[in-house]
Amino acid sequence: MAEKISKILSYWLRHSPDSGNLTLDSSGWATVKAVRVSLAREGIDPSSLESTVAESDKQRFELSDDGTRIRARQGHSVSVDLGWPITTPPENLYHGTVDRFLNSIFAEGLMPMTRHHVHLSPDEDTAARVGARRGLAVILRVAAGKMAHEGSFFRLSSNGVWLTDAVPPRFIDRV
Repeated sequence: MAEKISKILSYWLRHSPDSGNLTLDSSGWATVKAVRVSLAREGIDPSSLESTVAESDKQRFELSDDGTRIRARQGHSVSVDLGWPITTPPENLYHGTVDRFLNSIFAEGLMPMTRHHVHLSPDEDTAARVGARRGLAVILRVAAGKMAHEGSFFRLSSNGVWLTDAVPPRFIDRV
């Protein structure tokens, strides 16, 4: 059930708040009360919301300090400003993908596609888990330190996902 709730929340809070009869503020927050009502409308016990958020292995969502609002931490296709600060990245970050995307990545780089940012992982293990969602994972190393030195900006979300606008091919190699 937690996985079902997580998928529904991802869709509503990242891509289609209207589908859940939700309104997101400029920072991506919806009221917990509205989310509970929408979950109940879907036949889902709304009391499981907080435990789903707390127990999520990827920590995709966060509750406000007072527990009255909820948002997705990253991955939006709708316009929001999550307010993650610009941060100096480590020398290398990682991206998990699958073979069928490699030609495009090495020709054009990593692009955000329908999202606001490219998502990068702090280590190879995390990138492998991300890539494995689509098949046999291929791990790419991103020379984030060099990118930052050349003027690219990086943001770090509160669940440890690194975000950047795009990664040119010259900064990417296969692990």
